[in-house]
Amino acid sequence: MPIPADQLSDPAVRAFVTALNAGDRAAFQAALAPGATMSDDGSDRDVADWTEREVFSSNGQMDVEAESDGGRSLVASYRNDTWGEMRTAWRFDVQDGKVGRFETGQA
Repeated sequence: MPIPADQLSDPAVRAFVTALNAGDRAAFQAALAPGATMSDDGSDRDVADWTEREVFSSNGQMDVEAESDGGRSLVASYRNDTWGEMRTAWRFDVQDGKVGRFETGQA
């Protein structure tokens, strides 16, 4: 059974997942620290390009299955219109209450 986004332990990660699932670009950007970075399957990607392609223009949705490391590591079922559904792992580095880096890949 998925963990509701509003019950995730880390406030920065909670804001990130809530904004992603709502398709809210402004709230998503607000959840990120200035200069935030990311990687997908071990390769660094441009955050703006990746999120537009993998989240916003393809209706990305994250159903969190489990969290660890104080809520900064997640296992989630992630789906979008491009790739369908897959089990993914997410790791977040939080700086001053915002996501400074996130890493995702297949779990």
